[in-house]
Amino acid sequence: MKKKKAPIAKKKAAKKSSTHVVLAGSNRPKDPNTVRVRDVDPNLPIDLTINLRGPELPPPDQYVGQTMTPDQLLSKFGATQQDADEVSRVLKNFGLKVESVSLPTRTMRVIGPASAVNAAFKPNMAIVKSARQPGEYRARQGPLQIPRQLQGIIKGVFGIDERRMARHKSPASTAAPALSPQAPAQLEQRYNFPPGNGSGQKIAIAEFGGGYFADDTQAYCAKFQRPEPGIQATAVDAPAYTLQQILALPTQQKKEELGESGEVMMDVQVIAGLCPAATISVYFSTFDEQGWIDLLNAVVNARPVVLSCSWGLAEEDPGWSAGALAAISDTLNAARLLGITICVSSGDDGSGDQLDDGKCHVDFPSSSPFVLGVGGTMLTASGASVNEVTWWQSPGRRTNQGGGSSGGGVSQQFDRPSWQNVHIKSLNPGAIDGRVTPDVAALAGPPFYDLIFLGKDAPNGGTSASAPLWAALISRINALLPAAKQQRFLTPLLYQNSGNGQTVGAVASRDITVGNNASHPQPGRGYKAGPGFDAVTGWGVPDGVKLLNCLKTI
Repeated sequence: MKKKKAPIAKKKAAKKSSTHVVLAGSNRPKDPNTVRVRDVDPNLPIDLTINLRGPELPPPDQYVGQTMTPDQLLSKFGATQQDADEVSRVLKNFGLKVESVSLPTRTMRVIGPASAVNAAFKPNMAIVKSARQPGEYRARQGPLQIPRQLQGIIKGVFGIDERRMARHKSPASTAAPALSPQAPAQLEQRYNFPPGNGSGQKIAIAEFGGGYFADDTQAYCAKFQRPEPGIQATAVDAPAYTLQQILALPTQQKKEELGESGEVMMDVQVIAGLCPAATISVYFSTFDEQGWIDLLNAVVNARPVVLSCSWGLAEEDPGWSAGALAAISDTLNAARLLGITICVSSGDDGSGDQLDDGKCHVDFPSSSPFVLGVGGTMLTASGASVNEVTWWQSPGRRTNQGGGSSGGGVSQQFDRPSWQNVHIKSLNPGAIDGRVTPDVAALAGPPFYDLIFLGKDAPNGGTSASAPLWAALISRINALLPAAKQQRFLTPLLYQNSGNGQTVGAVASRDITVGNNASHPQPGRGYKAGPGFDAVTGWGVPDGVKLLNCLKTI
């Protein structure tokens, strides 16, 4: 039997290789939770994002403190028009149409029927359903193939698989009885914000679900006597829903979108209360791999001062493809070269990050060396005094009973950049000397943030709130810096010498020395806060005026 099968297998392999080649990094494992429902309709239109080759992007220890213009980014690291034209020519023969090309971000948008996608990329796709996400959706398994003529030109194809690869960071909120939820003025005082209102600053917010409710923003600003900022809700791959549009959706979808909208409005209100004169853009995309890439591409093209992102997923979640991690990382790299600081929540599930394999995990993209990872703290009352400690609420991870803890630890995907001159050993045996996250922290747990949702008081928090707080602070500082010091990627600057023998992070932060982030029951251990930098709250919580003064001198 074995001898009879061998020539058949060899013949099939030869047939495949005659027209197509396997696309490296494209393998998607089967989600064991999925059940196949049916084949994909061959006439179903599918919108794809294709990543093109380009010059190798610089490692994180290059261009520290330097900012490129968009033209410089294009000329040094962009894709070529010749490559884009060749991809267009070849894919046209399969029935696919190019919708747009972005040479700076090295991407193309392509659309065509499922039959053309099957012919061009040979995906093993089907309509499935899963306990991991609502409804039926399109998924694939195994590697993709690309036309042989495009070998080396195409680096990634995204949009065929719609599985969920983004999770919002936010706990079930229960306000501490001894303390009140924090208003904008209290946050400004606690973190010593410099004067200002964010005038002239462009701030972006990443969302992968929900909608924007203007009435809640208006009520929030009125409650705290803050001017209402200019806010633009922008659809990328997903609708930028209004409340009226969500209420008109089918019951289950309405419930899901309303749930996500509470988190959207938290992100918006934290920034609106602290930067009421800024221009705020809220980008809505799908929660799959393509959604990540397309949203980040839109932000790179818009070039704000800062992007706040309260979403992520464990680095080692089995759903990630290697190609998607590389494509997202490249786009984050492009953003930092343009001086965009991307503030990413480190997670609300402590050291396990919702993977129950007995190991410690960190959240991506907060683990990327091209972002600012933001962890969480909470306030505790002792008599008349209030202390700020590591956020940890039993059971140390988010469940439907509440609880949660600051994500943080040592990356198993990204090496520690040379500018991160700290060393914290991974709790996983045999692990690499990886990038340590978070870099900094801010309030995430009790007593939470004073917010409004659907017209009612709705205190909430999590590292979903600490990330936009840092985005607002960076914007306030950027407005006060000399022109030559503005629009710089902040993270590596925190690890530089401030001029007095201490790092900027140590000088411009209030150290958090109490607490840990052990998840229970898995892995049952975590990282500890202590004097100096740690893998729970980074350098600590900000002193905005001190950070401003440090950045003026380096």
